[in-house]
Amino acid sequence: MSTRSRQRGGGGVVGAIKTDVQRLHGAWMELVFPRQRGRGHSVMGKWQPETLPQRIAYRGWSLLGLVGLLVLYPLTVLGLGTRYYAAKLDSTRTRLGIVGVTGIALLGWGLLTLAWGAMSYMEQVDIPFDAVLAVAAASGVATVSTALAATSSKFGGRGLTVALAYPFAMTALFLPPVVAALVTPSLEAVVLEPSYDFAVWVLDNVLFVGGINEYLRGNFELEGAAYAAMWTGISFPLGWFLGVVTALANLVRPSQ
Repeated sequence: MSTRSRQRGGGGVVGAIKTDVQRLHGAWMELVFPRQRGRGHSVMGKWQPETLPQRIAYRGWSLLGLVGLLVLYPLTVLGLGTRYYAAKLDSTRTRLGIVGVTGIALLGWGLLTLAWGAMSYMEQVDIPFDAVLAVAAASGVATVSTALAATSSKFGGRGLTVALAYPFAMTALFLPPVVAALVTPSLEAVVLEPSYDFAVWVLDNVLFVGGINEYLRGNFELEGAAYAAMWTGISFPLGWFLGVVTALANLVRPSQ
């Protein structure tokens, strides 16, 4: 453990949590009041309220921030974990390059598509042509998503990484098991049935606003390639969420 960690009020998990909370709360206070993250203003010192209205506003804003930390800090922990695994993937992208990562995705998905296409013409194997088309479509989406995620991560700033790299990376991760389940009956109970139950829950508990669930139920059926489309749609808001919590983790622990 570093000397800085000891000086900031303890070691181990407790010291790290205390430091994180202080940074988050200081950033929150500086949205309204100046010089609240004391170490950044060591010459002038931390600003303190002087009048009664200032003290009331200061205490109220501080209390509101503490309540918000009950939600934000668990998200920060999630962001730290996401950043760790994203760094592992980015390290792979750095070693292989964008062309290498895209080439591997294209090779893997292309071989899968060719294999299922060839099997569909074999008399002893009954594979619907729609299943082959589903694999081919998912292969194209996954390959393009891999390329876009790698490109956005390398050349984009933080905003572009959150907006594009994370959602496309989620798409590339979600599609393989879904497509495998579409063409492998033994995986249906593991992937497709839970996906169906999840879709029902979302329709009943999230998309009930404005009758969106009724429109989707009346115009679409969750079968075949629709599973791949569903998870592609989920990957974007989930990717944005993970990108935001990772940005929050970077705010709290920018040096790691």
